[in-house]
Amino acid sequence: MADDLSSFAKDVLLVKGLKSSTFVWRLVVLTFAMVCGVYICSICLKQIGTSSKIGFLDINVIQKPCPEPNIEPWEIPYVHYPNPKTYSREECSCHPVRYFTILSMQRSGSGWFETFLNSHANISSNGEIFSVKVRRSNMSTITETLDTIYNLDWLSSASKNECTTAVGLKWMLNQGLMQHHEEIAEYFRVHGVSVIFLFRRNLLRRMISVLANEYDRNAKILNGTHKSHVHSPKEAEILAKYKPTINSTLLISQLRQVNETTTKALEYFKSTRHIILYYEDVIKNRTKLMEVQDFLKVPRMDLKSRQVKIHKGSLSSHVENWNDVSKALTGTPYENYLREDYRR
Repeated sequence: MADDLSSFAKDVLLVKGLKSSTFVWRLVVLTFAMVCGVYICSICLKQIGTSSKIGFLDINVIQKPCPEPNIEPWEIPYVHYPNPKTYSREECSCHPVRYFTILSMQRSGSGWFETFLNSHANISSNGEIFSVKVRRSNMSTITETLDTIYNLDWLSSASKNECTTAVGLKWMLNQGLMQHHEEIAEYFRVHGVSVIFLFRRNLLRRMISVLANEYDRNAKILNGTHKSHVHSPKEAEILAKYKPTINSTLLISQLRQVNETTTKALEYFKSTRHIILYYEDVIKNRTKLMEVQDFLKVPRMDLKSRQVKIHKGSLSSHVENWNDVSKALTGTPYENYLREDYRR
């Protein structure tokens, strides 16, 4: 009997030991499963978060800010969507803008021509920007200035509303343009800038205008004020009273130099999209202004200018030593300047 009790007691202790050991193992397995579950969940959450971010980034890259304009493929480099730093274009942000530059020489009618362009509701031509020397001191300052103009951040009296269709400036050949012509031509190519060449056929008439303007810069005939351009016949009549004396000895070489400069400019920028105009042609045929509007891809409008021509009539009435000038040019390639005024 005593042996049976002893055996029973041992069996009870053995069962209790087994139950205790099984509980511990179950606890270990449960803990391990919980740790694994937390780890797996954390990895899944990270992957979900990363994929969400990637999805948003993909949407931003794929989504285009503006619809493609209905233009020919060759026009694409010349269509831009500036993002000014100084203001917001708001509803006009998707309104395409084209860049242009008027390349000319002083007293070739560029100021008069520019007033026509600025009478258009969608054209902003900002004047002779590089007449200020510091802006053309090197290619870096030239690039910085052009970037500001073409980004619509250049504020002037010519600046239009946010829906400008064409923006540009006029640039004289002697204002750093010829010295840096390679870099500037490359800038025009990369940024899709179109060029409007505006020259004068009768270089003798241009010379008279240059000399008269230089005289008035110092004399200030109009009530002590210098005016390169006038808006009334009376002012034009007063300025036209001055008759410059032309150095007949240097006349041929000076005319040749001007002619060579314009020829070089046409050669330097021949690969740029351009149009060539002559002052005399615009005066005789105002449909030339329609051609310019078509060139800039703006809606056609009736363009106007308030400027009044200063030197009217025959050249002989505007030169003090006309006989000397006539003698110097007779029998030369420039003889036609003595008679021709405006031709088609």
